[in-house]
Amino acid sequence: MAKTRIVTLAPHLTEWIYSLELESQLVAVSAFSDYPAAASALPVVADYQGVDFTALMALEPDLILAWGGGNKPQDIARLKSLGFDVFVSQPKTLDDIATELSALAAKLDKAELARQLTQQYRAQLQSIQSLYAHSQPVSVFYYMWRQPLMTIGADAWANQALSLCRAEHIFNDSPIDYPQVTVRQVVARQPELLVAASDQSEEALTAFWQSHGALIQAPLIRANANALHRFSLRIVPAIGELCGRIDSVREKTIN
Repeated sequence: MAKTRIVTLAPHLTEWIYSLELESQLVAVSAFSDYPAAASALPVVADYQGVDFTALMALEPDLILAWGGGNKPQDIARLKSLGFDVFVSQPKTLDDIATELSALAAKLDKAELARQLTQQYRAQLQSIQSLYAHSQPVSVFYYMWRQPLMTIGADAWANQALSLCRAEHIFNDSPIDYPQVTVRQVVARQPELLVAASDQSEEALTAFWQSHGALIQAPLIRANANALHRFSLRIVPAIGELCGRIDSVREKTIN
């Protein structure tokens, strides 16, 4: 029986294929499919500009995994109109990751493996939630970029992780998911903690806030943006690490 030839059009979908131990069937990926490292060696057929249809069609895939929240709707529609079998992922909650992974696994004869993976994933999420359920809330400023200073609103993905940590974001009143703010606005709300979802070193991140040290003295921690902002099973240990670091600051504040 011939192996299913799979193409993924988003990094989290590439990770799902590796989680299901089907990487030998993966023939192409999207840009930024950098985990695990082996995925970086595969041909890239999609990026922020869209799908490279010529390259994709030349690979003759049997199954294409698309991201409803990231790939262009017109690209997904065209793939379907060309007769490709397209699985569309669009997680809205942390539990959706488990639900969608199971649905994909059912198509690829990996239901039992997915059951084991998702059972562990859900148990770990529940454990984190239980651990911090009665913790004192801590106000945080969570941001992804410094120039411009981009943060999150109440419905942004990262807020699901923060809520498990009992961290309350200072811009949860924003009418948009990813607002740009100013340092002055952050200072006015005086968060107890700064959380940088960044690949920069903590030294570099701290240096920026030190220039405003007279106005804001909240400690800063760096979050694993690559894992926290990707809909993969890696998000659980990343949330656990984030919550642990937030809790360390909370304990110092209380004491």
